[in-house]
Amino acid sequence: MTMLADTRRPPLTWRLLTAIPVVGRIAREISQEAENALYAVIILLTVLILAAKTWGIFVFTLAALAAVPVMFAFFIWICWPFRKAD
Repeated sequence: MTMLADTRRPPLTWRLLTAIPVVGRIAREISQEAENALYAVIILLTVLILAAKTWGIFVFTLAALAAVPVMFAFFIWICWPFRKAD
């Protein structure tokens, strides 16, 4: 009897997410160690503050506008009736 390695492929969404250069690297690091998520949030807040110091309070409006499609997709994802139970 031979022992075969587990050759299951990750889901398509995970492969697409990790294929994006910057986002994929962050996603892989967060999946390996949850502490990296905190660093990502701190970096995003720092970038937002530096942008506000450079361009003013208008940056917060742009950040909120950019978050709308992300939140819309998130709400669809959590309410999708046909997803598999883990």
